[in-house]
Order: sequence, then structure tokens, then C-alpha cells
Amino acid sequence: MATTDHGVTSPGRARIDARTLREDRWWLQPLTTFVVFSAFVVYATVRAFMGRDYYASPYLSPFYSPCLGDCVEGASDFGQPFSWWPLSAALIILIFPLGFRMTCYYYRKAYYRAFWLSPPACGVAEPHSAYSGETKFPLILQNVHRYFWYAAVLVGLVLTFDVVLAFRPMPAEYAVGDGETSGIHMGLGTLLMIANVVFIWLYTLSCHSCRHVVGGRLRHFSKHPVRYKLWTWVSKLNGSHGRWAWYSLFSVALVDLYIFLLATGTIQDLRFF
Repeated sequence: MATTDHGVTSPGRARIDARTLREDRWWLQPLTTFVVFSAFVVYATVRAFMGRDYYASPYLSPFYSPCLGDCVEGASDFGQPFSWWPLSAALIILIFPLGFRMTCYYYRKAYYRAFWLSPPACGVAEPHSAYSGETKFPLILQNVHRYFWYAAVLVGLVLTFDVVLAFRPMPAEYAVGDGETSGIHMGLGTLLMIANVVFIWLYTLSCHSCRHVVGGRLRHFSKHPVRYKLWTWVSKLNGSHGRWAWYSLFSVALVDLYIFLLATGTIQDLRFF
């Protein structure tokens, strides 16, 4: 006769009625992840659907980069091939960085534990009666992560190009002296964009998929010294993959918020030169 027991009462497990013997605040980490990640999702969703206040020359929000839809003047550096798109321009590009993050091994662990309680913490049984892993729809789609990594590299290159453009001279209203603009510009927004792109690259290059790309399918590292060096470097970065995941999440939101405040006239850019 089949049993419906699961978790701590499943066959083969010690007969302990308590859900867990852990006495620490094991629930604090998944709760914090739930609150912070939910706040980011709400913020990013609102900003993506707003379709405005994403460009304050020379800064373009990473949520809208590259801006390929019907964008405001100056925001499109790669043309507007999707100018016919009726919705926000952010919805054209966000699927790629979002897909990369949502299928990331670290983020899977984070939101599986925080949102699905699968499991909520080490040594704490999950409340589900069955477990199929990522072998069935929709979780089987997580296997496309390696392909989203290639898209994430392209997004990283575009954001790096945006940083270069952030050094462009400011428009006339921010000119120095008698209407003259300096040959180069650096403001607080430039520094924030630099920090963001650094965290984006650290997160992207520390990915398990990147580690496989540079060093996978090799039978003898000694015959491939360059790839071995790259694999060693990526492996060291991989140890802090979770840290770069969170840092880049906060930095991309902060840069977008800063540009939003500039675009709405709420604040003025702190200019260094």
C-alpha cells in the first residue's frame, strides 16, 4: 500500500515528530531573501512598465539598455528597430538579463527556499508531498541557463558601452562657462554606472556556465594552459558567485533609481568635471 508520508515522517527517516531540531533562527535567511527579492521584483516591474524617465543625458538606465523601441531622443545608440512596439521599450530587452538571473544556480537556491520552501533551510523538511526536481515543466526550462549566459555577456558588453558614453560632454543646460561643454564628463552617475558594470561582469563571469565554457570538455588541462588559467580564475570567482549576484542586483536598481531621479528633475547630477 502506497504511503503519503513525506518530510520528517517519510519511511526510512528517524521517528522524530519535530519539524526540525535546529534551535537557531533558520527562518531569518529565507525571510530576508523573500522580502528583498520581492521588493526588487515590484520595483523592476513598475519601472519596466513605466516607459519613461529612463534617460538623463548622458545616462541611460540599465533596465532600458539597449533602447530599441520607441525611445526618447538620445537614448537609442543602436537604432530603433522595434519602434512599432506598443509597450515599454524595457520589455524588449529585460527578458534576457531576467532569464539569466532566474535560471541562475544561486538564484534558484535563493527563491526555491524563500518562496517555495523547497527546502526552507538545511536540516528543515520541506512541506511538499512530492519532489520531481527540474525534470518536469516548468522547472525543466531551467536547463536553458547556459544559453541565457551568452545573452548576458552581450548585455554586459552593451552596459560597458553605456559607461563609455557616460563620459560624453553634458548637454548645453549643464555646460561649463559661457555655454561651452568640456571634452569629457564625469559625475556621480558615471561612477555608479562603473560600479554597476563591474558587479555585472563579476556576476556574469563567476557563473557556473562560464566555468564550463572556459574549461569544460577538456581531458587534459596540461594541453590547454590558457583555458586552464581561465578556468582557475573563473573557479575563484565562482566561490563568491552569490555575493556578486546580490551586489549586482542592488547596483542595477540603484543606477536606475538615480537616473529616474535625474530624469524627473528631483535631483541634479553631482558633477566632478
